[in-house]
Amino acid sequence: MEKTVLDVQGMLCPLPVLKAKKIIRSLEAGDLLEVITTDPGAVADFQCLAEVDGLTLVDQQETDGVCVHLLKKG
Repeated sequence: MEKTVLDVQGMLCPLPVLKAKKIIRSLEAGDLLEVITTDPGAVADFQCLAEVDGLTLVDQQETDGVCVHLLKKG
């Protein structure tokens, strides 16, 4: 299991999700993607992405306007 980190701080919707989707395509089942965002709408966006694309949303944490989303490819 590998973990890839994608830092998209400062980017607004839909760019964080689009960049994440591009990386997810190259991941193997069980791999993790950690996405770091500052877009307030990203929390809902990544919840939706996980549901629609069959990913597991392992964790979402927000601290001082920075949100870290941890996704696992199924």
